[in-house]
Amino acid sequence: MKFRKLGATDLNVSEISLGSWLTYGVGVERARATACINRAFDLGINFFDTANVYGRGAAESFLGEALRDRPRDSYILATKVFGQMSTTDKGLSRAQIYKQIDASLKRLRVDYVDLYQCHRYDAETPLAETMQALTDVVRQGKARYIGFSEWSPQQVEAAFAVDGTERFVSSQPQYSLLWRQPEARIIPLCTARNVSQIVWSPLAQGVLSGKYLPGAGIPADARASSATMGHSIQSWLRPQVLEAVRQLNSLAKAAGCTLSQFSLAWVLRLPNVASAIVGATRPEQLEENVAASGLVINPALFREAEAIVADVRRGT
Repeated sequence: MKFRKLGATDLNVSEISLGSWLTYGVGVERARATACINRAFDLGINFFDTANVYGRGAAESFLGEALRDRPRDSYILATKVFGQMSTTDKGLSRAQIYKQIDASLKRLRVDYVDLYQCHRYDAETPLAETMQALTDVVRQGKARYIGFSEWSPQQVEAAFAVDGTERFVSSQPQYSLLWRQPEARIIPLCTARNVSQIVWSPLAQGVLSGKYLPGAGIPADARASSATMGHSIQSWLRPQVLEAVRQLNSLAKAAGCTLSQFSLAWVLRLPNVASAIVGATRPEQLEENVAASGLVINPALFREAEAIVADVRRGT
């Protein structure tokens, strides 16, 4: 496993990190989820990402149990705040940030998280209030650093302009061969500000693994067939997308790797990307994905891949 420095911090995160959206505490039974966590450590993954809203606390609670016997300095833990936790609990107000960080720490069974991220932007709360509350969380020792997910460039710049507050060190955008929107403005802005990307859905919900074939049924053991985990992938399962992805297999073969590894290596080609968050329902998926770390691939193959998916990719 290779590691990269996370923005303006002293954290070195694994190039492949493990997320818990739709999976742990919700879609994957506990024994198999625990096996994935244990295998992640074996493979050198040290960065685990979750959010309070994943399963309304269930993902955090699962991670708290799975990590409780491991030394706190053996892993880097990130969670998020903003999502609706009840009919009255949502957003980035001072009261919500104070309430939700304490609830997250309790579920995670830790005294602090390494990274506390704004899951989305809260247009109903003054930005200065949000930034001051996040600053208080850091200075109280409940989080080491702060980040954001899916904020606009204007929102990010406005946050940096709030005087006397902690600065964001990370951005968590959707980014993959099939979704390249961050390249236009967020990645250049973050590069200039020494803010790293921690990208989610680098395999487009698994479509870029090549497991979904045009004209074929959905494999019974695939996430897309799950009632609890399959809803978000449906927009990627269009025949045109699956056909373009099928054509990528020959490029991965030429690179001497699987399509998942090829797709993850494409994301990691950018120095501003510190880590690619993968989801895993089985330990062997992690074994395959981790092999993308440090993989050197001819840039010409990446350019061919970009051309193949140019007409079906989104987020442009």
